[in-house]
Amino acid sequence: MDGSGLNDLRTVEEVFNDLKGRRNALIKALTTDFAEFYKQCDPEKENLCLYGFPNGLWEVNLPAEEVPPELPEPALGINFARDGMQEKDWLALVAVHSDAWLLSVAFYFGARFGFDRADRKRLFNMINDLPTIFEDVNGAAQKQAKDKSSVSNHSGSKFKSNSKAGQISKAQVKDEDEGFDEEDDDEHGETLCGACGENYSSDQFWILCDLCERWFHGKCVKITPAKAEHIKQYKCPSCSNKRPHP
Repeated sequence: MDGSGLNDLRTVEEVFNDLKGRRNALIKALTTDFAEFYKQCDPEKENLCLYGFPNGLWEVNLPAEEVPPELPEPALGINFARDGMQEKDWLALVAVHSDAWLLSVAFYFGARFGFDRADRKRLFNMINDLPTIFEDVNGAAQKQAKDKSSVSNHSGSKFKSNSKAGQISKAQVKDEDEGFDEEDDDEHGETLCGACGENYSSDQFWILCDLCERWFHGKCVKITPAKAEHIKQYKCPSCSNKRPHP
């Protein structure tokens, strides 16, 4: 694997930009270049890996020969499963393993360059604001962006309905142009997460409990925008643990 330029990655922003380049490359392999990617993953060949590079290029190749390698290696042998699964299931499997590889590379850099707790947390939050490769490949990210655009037209309310739009009204991705306007951000600025107590921020996904009507960071209650799509009535952990009165 090409490890050139590693000495230039010293800050959280530089590691994040490295990850975004690799992520774009992997998404390209699994979407626009899928026919070529599929062809290269011949089950008759040896164990192959899918690599994404910071310059946006991807490659299907054998793993690095040196042990241990300079960087963490992607999932080995993705080509063996190609013809033994339905195409969409195989694609999803590769996408999930690619997400795991991106995280392992980013936090390898974090350890190698001595990121402290605050830097590691900031790096994770920056990564977490991006849709996963799995979400992009399965169209969840595009659907999330569409729902977010629709919901943003209702600025000025707390969106406490039981509708899907009400439950994912705070979905926001930093890198996209759409989003809430400044007035909406100011209005909700004093809203606190019912789990961690931190203020509302428009660059984070929030979800409303339909029972206690408190807002929660999605990450605090382990709810992603994709998961929220399928929830008809959301109950926070506290409300879920309450026993009904006899």
